[in-house]
Amino acid sequence: MTDSVALDTVDLHILRLLQNDARTTYRELAAEVGVAPSTCLDRVTRLRRTGVILGHQLRLDPARLGRGLEALLSVQVRPHRRELIGPFVDRIRTLPESRALFHLTGPDDYLVHVAVTGTADLQRLVLDEFTSRREVARVETRLIFQQWECGPLLPPSSPTAEDGRGQAHTADR
Repeated sequence: MTDSVALDTVDLHILRLLQNDARTTYRELAAEVGVAPSTCLDRVTRLRRTGVILGHQLRLDPARLGRGLEALLSVQVRPHRRELIGPFVDRIRTLPESRALFHLTGPDDYLVHVAVTGTADLQRLVLDEFTSRREVARVETRLIFQQWECGPLLPPSSPTAEDGRGQAHTADR
């Protein structure tokens, strides 16, 4: 597990703003946070260098790409051994339908978020890419009706962090 990085209120404000819109310019960030643009650039560079900021992603609407049905597949792999799970993970990550893959504890070993064209495509994916694999013991499918993005990720119990409404968090709330 990696060590956490010390962040002050300016860093937290920058992170909140960038999580809401990663295209915000350094000039806009600096004005909003109340520091010079060069200071803002230095801080963002440090946040990248220390691994707090991992990158920038473009979010796409799966439905507008013809993949209007999303599901979560709970997958049990047996036996759960490294020589079997490595190729399984590699294969699932290459599937164009795969959106995210999680290795879990509990009765299921993996949770796979997929986006497909419809129920026939989902059935094909489950049968041809999951249950046909010898190491896959069970697959359980749950359709996603709707999903919501949640607020920005900030350090736990950060008494100086502000919530999305510009109000300070306190431990007693």
